[in-house]
Amino acid sequence: MKEYPIDDRRTLIVPGDHEETLRYCVDHWISCANQAIAKRGFFAVALSGGSTPKLIYKRLSSQENSSKVDWSKVFLFWSDERSVSPESPDSNYHMALEEGGLSKLPIPKENIHRMVAEKDIEENARAYETLVAQKQPLDLVMLGVGEDGHTASLFPHTEALNSQKRLVVANHVPQKQTWRMSFTYDCINAASQICLYVLGPGKADILAKVLTSAYDPSTYPSQGVGTAAHKALWIADSEAFKI
Repeated sequence: MKEYPIDDRRTLIVPGDHEETLRYCVDHWISCANQAIAKRGFFAVALSGGSTPKLIYKRLSSQENSSKVDWSKVFLFWSDERSVSPESPDSNYHMALEEGGLSKLPIPKENIHRMVAEKDIEENARAYETLVAQKQPLDLVMLGVGEDGHTASLFPHTEALNSQKRLVVANHVPQKQTWRMSFTYDCINAASQICLYVLGPGKADILAKVLTSAYDPSTYPSQGVGTAAHKALWIADSEAFKI
């Protein structure tokens, strides 16, 4: 495993190939959970959509790993959501619980907080903000990075990038012709642990751009993740890190 300090806000870790990196991601998630439960009595995590998080969820819910966490003390949130029903295959909630298998774990239903983004999205963003505030700071925020450099549903040149004193907002995404609900920088950067998962050859170009370009989060929103007090951990495999 190789570690590359990017700056005072970000560190990059390359555990190895895809399998080695995925194993690291799962072990890190379990470690975060157990440390938080030991310290706070619960683990509050914000889940992400995407192919790598789905693989992480599948492994967490596997027989090998499901006994390694006290799931009765786990609280699930989401870092962003599409404006679709919870039954939709495009829903991050649906992906994590059904496709990722987290529904098989003994997490109390009252501990699972989905984003209601399919209707009254601005009003529901305010309501979700109230829920998240009760567990601040979150113990772990899981994030991916899109090919355009977005993270959560903070897309380039959208209004949510400039949100202040808000934890959750409704964000209109013109390039997708839709609305999304998303954590803000304030919410993400308050977390005890912030992880951005960047795996596979398809992410090599954007990872290089985000890490080597001048700081411009309006163009590459994922550049705005991480502070000196709460550093962001970028986890990449050997196929994605080609710099």
